[in-house]
Amino acid sequence: MELTLLGTGAPQGLPRPDCPCAACAAAVGDEARAATALLIDGALLIDLTPGPAFAAARAGTSLAGVRQVLLSHPHDGPALEVPAGLPTPGRVADGRELALLDGHRVKALAVDIPGTGYEITGTEGERLLYLPPGGAPAGLDNGHGNSGAVVPYDMVLLDALERPDGLARLRATGAVDAATDVIAVHIDHGAPPGPELHRRLAAAGARTVPDGRTLVVGEYHAVPDLPRRTLVLGGARSGKSAEAERRLASFPDVLYVATGGTREGDTEWAERISLHRERRPASWRTVETCDLLPLLADKAAAPLLIDCLALWLTHAMDEAGAWDDGTWEASGRRALRERVDELVAAVRATRRPVVAVSNEVGSGVVPATAAGRRFRDELGRLNAAFGAECEQVLLVVAGQALALRG
Repeated sequence: MELTLLGTGAPQGLPRPDCPCAACAAAVGDEARAATALLIDGALLIDLTPGPAFAAARAGTSLAGVRQVLLSHPHDGPALEVPAGLPTPGRVADGRELALLDGHRVKALAVDIPGTGYEITGTEGERLLYLPPGGAPAGLDNGHGNSGAVVPYDMVLLDALERPDGLARLRATGAVDAATDVIAVHIDHGAPPGPELHRRLAAAGARTVPDGRTLVVGEYHAVPDLPRRTLVLGGARSGKSAEAERRLASFPDVLYVATGGTREGDTEWAERISLHRERRPASWRTVETCDLLPLLADKAAAPLLIDCLALWLTHAMDEAGAWDDGTWEASGRRALRERVDELVAAVRATRRPVVAVSNEVGSGVVPATAAGRRFRDELGRLNAAFGAECEQVLLVVAGQALALRG
């Protein structure tokens, strides 16, 4: 089954007309995108992009063989243009199946916004899923094999940036697995401009392609290699926690490890914790602990998000008595080194996906006290040792993630 993407952008396209934002300014060449539209084997057209006949011609194909035109969502972009000779566009009711004359089968799937998702099965049994802009599955009745297990799609096209939870739902059911080619479409000017778009999609196990590209559904394609271990560094209010959460937003059953715990009577701290919880997907679980070794040793597949190592170090220094100069020299230094070495060894050996957050404190004012300088130095050493065991290390500055490794 051949799929030609006549457009890969949001209904209003990218760049949007007369929009001065950075994303629109950077949307030139392959990064310029018309409204998403799919041409399948030259016979089935899903959604319409402005100037569809010209878009098809630029892609080296034609709409002359189209026998069915389906729409996936209420249209709020430029006026729909239906070239002469094309069938009248329509929508399919949720749950209904169509058998096309050329052998394709189309099933309409419910989504959680006004619109329709489409599951298309080719003549050789290859399967793709297409979701409308801003949509995620409302209930997935995926095909099953002889064993009764869910059969993963060969390809999924969805709004991976705005609705990573939709991708998480598909992964939770087994409809998307490590071999599924996930294509991001409906890309709008809320997407980060430039290489950051592709880096962010790769972190979700997805990719995007330029308008006009033809893909073969079911053909092997190297799925983005997801790092097992990632360290996200940043200063205060840099956006490091949001970046770490974003990297796992498209995965189900994430275990969020809060190393800060609770602080009685501290309303400002309680507000911080509340904001963090509100950002997290409802499917995530939370545990408040600094005992990281059992979690890292657990062979459970669920990803681990640790926020943050600086608070873990504070706890470890408390237990080692490392704040007192005398205790530090007598036993605290050795005890803390042992704790850090154990943690680093556990990170090296873990089989779970891990994203950890830590503060980058070495660029600020030198602390006035010996204990403060000790904490700064030990956190720098911890970050370096932890990062050495990670496939990817990011530094977040002013909300922008810079890849230091990976």
